[in-house]
Amino acid sequence: MDLSARQTWDRTRKRATLALSRMAQTRRARGPYGSLPPGPPEPPLLQLPQFLFLPATFVRQCRDVYGPVFTLRFPGIPPLVQFHEPDAIRDIFTGSPEEFWAGEANLVLKPLLGDNSLLVVDGATHTSHRKLVTPPFRGERMKAYGAVMRDITKKVMARYPDGRPFRFHDATQAITLDVILRTIFGVDEGSELDGLRAELTAVVAWGTRPELMVQALQKDFGPRSPWGRFLQTTREMRRTLRALVERRRREGRGDRTDVLSLLLEARYEDGRPMTDDHLLDELVTLLVAGHETTATGIAWCAHRLIRHPEVQERAIDEVRRAFPDGVVDPDRVEKLAYVHAVNQEALRIHPVVPGVGRRLHREATIGGVTLPSGVLVGASIVLAHDNEAAFPEPRAFRPERFFDRRLTPYEYFPFGGGVRRCIGLGFAVYEMDVVLATILATHRFVAGTDRPIRTLRRSVTLAPSDGMPVMIERHRRG
Repeated sequence: MDLSARQTWDRTRKRATLALSRMAQTRRARGPYGSLPPGPPEPPLLQLPQFLFLPATFVRQCRDVYGPVFTLRFPGIPPLVQFHEPDAIRDIFTGSPEEFWAGEANLVLKPLLGDNSLLVVDGATHTSHRKLVTPPFRGERMKAYGAVMRDITKKVMARYPDGRPFRFHDATQAITLDVILRTIFGVDEGSELDGLRAELTAVVAWGTRPELMVQALQKDFGPRSPWGRFLQTTREMRRTLRALVERRRREGRGDRTDVLSLLLEARYEDGRPMTDDHLLDELVTLLVAGHETTATGIAWCAHRLIRHPEVQERAIDEVRRAFPDGVVDPDRVEKLAYVHAVNQEALRIHPVVPGVGRRLHREATIGGVTLPSGVLVGASIVLAHDNEAAFPEPRAFRPERFFDRRLTPYEYFPFGGGVRRCIGLGFAVYEMDVVLATILATHRFVAGTDRPIRTLRRSVTLAPSDGMPVMIERHRRG
C-alpha cells in the first residue's frame, strides 16, 4: 500500500469509526467482564490486523475517538484496556505484582523464550529469577564490554563502502548480534561463532514475523508450515546453546567475564544453581530482548539524523571534539550528553516496543477507572511518548528536550517500568551510545532512498521499513 492509499484508508476508517461509535463514546461497553471503557466497534477479528500491522496509527486513532482510556478486543484473549496518561501509568507500574501479572500478558512469547523466561513468569518466581539474572548488568561490569561494542561496530561498518546505499538495520542487527555472542554467550571468533550466528539469525528472522504472535496461528502442521519451521529452527538453536552451556559448566569460569559464565556461578538464596533449562531460557530471552530491540533503536536514530541534518552535525561535532583522533574511548562515552539525548529522543518518537501489559488478578482502579479481575491493562508507550502535556510538540524531533527537565518514569518509559522494567536497560542504552558515537566519529549518514520510511511491526518491535536504507560518507579531516 503506497503512502497516498494508506492516507486515504486512514481517513475513511476514521470517519467510519466516528460514525459507528457516537453511542459508544457516551457509555461503557458491556460484555463477559462487565462494564469496560468504550473502544472500536469492529469485531475482534477485524481489530487484530490493525493492531498488528498499523499499531501506532491504530492506537492514535482510538485515542482521538475515545479519549485517554479505551478497550481493544482480540480473538482468544481477554479485553485489553489501554492507558497512557502519567497517573494511570503510575498505578500500573506501582501495582502489586500479586495483582498485576506481566508474565500472563506475555504468554504469546513463551514458545520462543521458554517456560522459565523472566518475561513470562510472575509473582515469587519472577522475583527470585530477577535477583539471579540482574547482577551481570550493573555498573562497571556492564561498561567492561564497551571496547567489544566499539570494535564490532567498526568491523561491521567497514563492510559498507562510502556513497553506496545499504540496509542499515541489517548492519545494526549484525552489530548487536555479535555483541551478544561475545558479551552474553562468551563465544570468540571462529567456527563456533559463525555457527551460532547463523542459527540465531534464523530464529530471529522467524520470531519477528508479526502473524506468529497470534496464538491461534501457533499451530504445527508439519515442517513446511510457518509455525512448524519456526519450532524446528528454535529446537536446533537450543540444542547448540545447550551444548555450549554443558561445556562451559565442565570448563569452569576461569577468567571469563561474559554473562553466561557469571550466571553459571549465580545461586538462589538456598544455594541452588540455575538449572540448564532455566539458564537456556534466560539466554534466549537476553538474545531476543537485547538483539532486535537495540538494533532497531539505532536504525531509528539514523533515520532521524538524516531527516534533521542540524542535529546530526551537532552530534558529530560533540563526538569529534571528544575524540579528535576518531577513536572512541568507551570509558568516556558517558560525556557525550548530546549523543545520548539523540538516542533518548529517537526512542521517544520511535518507541521500539509499542507498549507493555499486565493481567489483573484482582479488581483494580487505574487512573480513576475501576476494572474487574481478568482483564488486560496496557501501558501504551506510543501514546505516552506522544503526550503533548509531557512533550510539547511531540512529533518534533528535539533531543534538547531531555536537557529541559527531568522526566518521570511514568512519562518516558521505552524499556517498560516498575519491577518489570528491562534488566538490560543500562546495557542497551550504553551500547546505543557507543555504536552511534563510533560511526559518527568518522562518518555521517546520508539518505539511501527517496521512498518514505514507514513503521513496520516485527513481532513485538516497531522497525523502519525497507531495512532503513542509508549511505555513509567519511568526514573531511581538518
